[in-house]
Amino acid sequence: MYLDLIRIRFLMMLAYRVNYYSGIVIYAVNIGAYFFFWHAIYGDQEAIRGFTLAQMTTYVAVTWMARAFYFNNLDREIANEVRDGSVAIQFIRPYNYLLVKLFQGFGEGLFRLLLFMTPGLVVVCLIFPIELPRDPAVWLLYAVMLVFSFIINAELNLLTGMGAFYIENVDGLLRMKRVFIDLFSGVLVPIALFPGWLAALSEWLPFQAIAYLPSAVFTGRSTGDEALAAIGLQAAWAVVLIIPIMLMWRAARKRLFVQGG
Repeated sequence: MYLDLIRIRFLMMLAYRVNYYSGIVIYAVNIGAYFFFWHAIYGDQEAIRGFTLAQMTTYVAVTWMARAFYFNNLDREIANEVRDGSVAIQFIRPYNYLLVKLFQGFGEGLFRLLLFMTPGLVVVCLIFPIELPRDPAVWLLYAVMLVFSFIINAELNLLTGMGAFYIENVDGLLRMKRVFIDLFSGVLVPIALFPGWLAALSEWLPFQAIAYLPSAVFTGRSTGDEALAAIGLQAAWAVVLIIPIMLMWRAARKRLFVQGG
């Protein structure tokens, strides 16, 4: 039943695929802007904090394209369903509401992976000097880490979306969450370039497991045991985040109020 939700969401996204084809162009332009930005910063320097310009270009391209896969609006969907009252209907249906959202988000991510991320990466590789790994094991490890990135990001979205059960308007909370994820996951700036205290803080947050750790493995900054430790950290965060989700969900169902419906 839940697997069929992946197919349904995939077909739903396919109906509006023009938006994502245009998104390839938008992401390519965005990556290009970052490329020239970092190119100006590097100047005549060969490396900054261990990042060569080629590694930085690859990091930016891969990180933004990976974001297309794990990004979703599950939090906003939950908030809207609480606001219009349709979430009450979901409660009486014979499935777990949170699992429905998770699988719907995966269907959306699968669409983005096949029709956005993959062709988009091909496009940017033709435009910018990107160094792709030649070891198949790195690609396999990165694929596994990308799945964990989706899970962790989806769990954070579920937690944020359930805030709608407690406060009437979560728009500000959603925007704050998105800024935190883009910053502390390393999408905007690699965590290796953070000041010491901020980098240390990031290590205690789940955000680095979304983008920075997979991209570090892909670009060759993390290899061997360090790469395995990174995927282990991702798995740990994926399990740990289940606890606050279940606690929050149990409390949320007892205090549901809606503004419509």
